[in-house]
Amino acid sequence: MHLDAIDLRNFYARRIGLMVRRLLRPRFRAFWPDVEGLRVFGLGYASPYLAEFRTQALCTGALAPVRLGALPWPERAASHTALVDETELPLDDEAADRILLVHMLEWSEHPHALLREIWRVLAPNGRILVAVPNRRGLWARMDSTPFGYGSPFSRSQLTRLLKDAMFQPESWHYVLHLPPFNWRLLTRWPDFWERAGDLLWPAFSGVIVVEATKQVYAGALAREPARRMRRRVIPVPAGAVTPRLTREQKDRLFAEEILRR
Repeated sequence: MHLDAIDLRNFYARRIGLMVRRLLRPRFRAFWPDVEGLRVFGLGYASPYLAEFRTQALCTGALAPVRLGALPWPERAASHTALVDETELPLDDEAADRILLVHMLEWSEHPHALLREIWRVLAPNGRILVAVPNRRGLWARMDSTPFGYGSPFSRSQLTRLLKDAMFQPESWHYVLHLPPFNWRLLTRWPDFWERAGDLLWPAFSGVIVVEATKQVYAGALAREPARRMRRRVIPVPAGAVTPRLTREQKDRLFAEEILRR
């Protein structure tokens, strides 16, 4: 089960959602302090956090999966939002320098295929920033916030998934240490409670944030064996007489055709 874009918009309009945005945005920005001239995309429901990069990046875009739905972003300008298939992103190879995944990986039905598609569109020196619910945290156990839906991750599970998709985890951070309650006592001083939780129960944070880099390996071009190649049909002008060829002559011509490709 997962929420849709309307549910997420409503959550971030509430007091607890504003608190979550206030705590996560500077952490994301700290990972990528300089995006001058870079192409930055958000995948999932990342629009509450893309504004941090919009004025500096060369271009920004919010990619929303079909199952989630899309809302225009930014609200008072030309929309930079696109509704996409998570395993067939409408981007060319190596078209992105930075990709932010929020409210995405834990809801994906094909997480490995999703990450491999991200690998395809990411530049060789590109980076991804992934935010997922922490399996050990209280936020993943309560459905009063979006982090209580989908499949939460532990650090080891997330590491294995990223490495299987040819990403190398580089930096980790744990966010949302305060309880997931819409109490004024918490939402009024979130920074204080966040620091307290970071000291007292750091392993039970609500969200795990990891930055990973794309792994690129050198390799030889794989060629399909000649026996598996299809014979090409060569057109012959109408009325032309084609000589009868022996089997050996046909095989020789076919081999020459293969060598000419």
